[in-house]
Amino acid sequence: MGQVIAVLNQKGGVGKTTTTINLAAALAKAGKSVLVVDLDPQANATSGLGIDKSAINSSIYNVLVSGENAGDAVISSQVDGLSLLPASTNLAAAEQELVSVLSRETVLKQALSNLVYDVILVDCPPSLGLLSINALVAADSVLIPVQTEFYALEGLGLLMQTIQRIQAGLNPNLKLLGVVMTMVDARNALSGQVVSEVKKHFGDFLFQTYIPRNVRLAESPSFGKTIFEHDKWSKGAKAYKNLAKEVLKR
Repeated sequence: MGQVIAVLNQKGGVGKTTTTINLAAALAKAGKSVLVVDLDPQANATSGLGIDKSAINSSIYNVLVSGENAGDAVISSQVDGLSLLPASTNLAAAEQELVSVLSRETVLKQALSNLVYDVILVDCPPSLGLLSINALVAADSVLIPVQTEFYALEGLGLLMQTIQRIQAGLNPNLKLLGVVMTMVDARNALSGQVVSEVKKHFGDFLFQTYIPRNVRLAESPSFGKTIFEHDKWSKGAKAYKNLAKEVLKR
């Protein structure tokens, strides 16, 4: 199955989906076979990779709730080596429908167990509900995107407690892969303060690569493209290429 990485932060708007699809594209361009699993009911990773949500026949919802084969729901993206297990809006109902399922926390892990990829990146919803718990149980490691804003550390304590609970019970092998700072504005003093504060808490788990606040990066999802297809010379593309190198080392 390769390495499964859950990209998770229960705060919305921190660049989680942007990080998932662009890191996935960078890893694919580095020669890895990569699968993005869109586990967010907003399905932004699906549309961000240029897939029309209304045209999807089978999605992660069908896999989790109806027991469909995950491989049958996987579709190719426009990036060589990068595939997608898409989401659709009905995924919002999955949390409720899984509640009565036996071993409900391990459904995703079982679904992914027969897939053969070097790296599987799971784009988690901005919550710590049953979908995110499934991602943590299925994952080898967690990557946490953190926006450089005043309340950046708010909620991270709860997230780390959740990870520790999963390690203590359902997935003792789960590791923290690292924390990546997103939407960094080098001209802004607050950005520097927040980075220092996160460094204090996470030490060497903080990736050296920071993702800059970048117009080309922000607009690329509206074109259904990764930053590498949209503007491969942009600061955003360079940052995700460097982040991919760090991820591969870890």
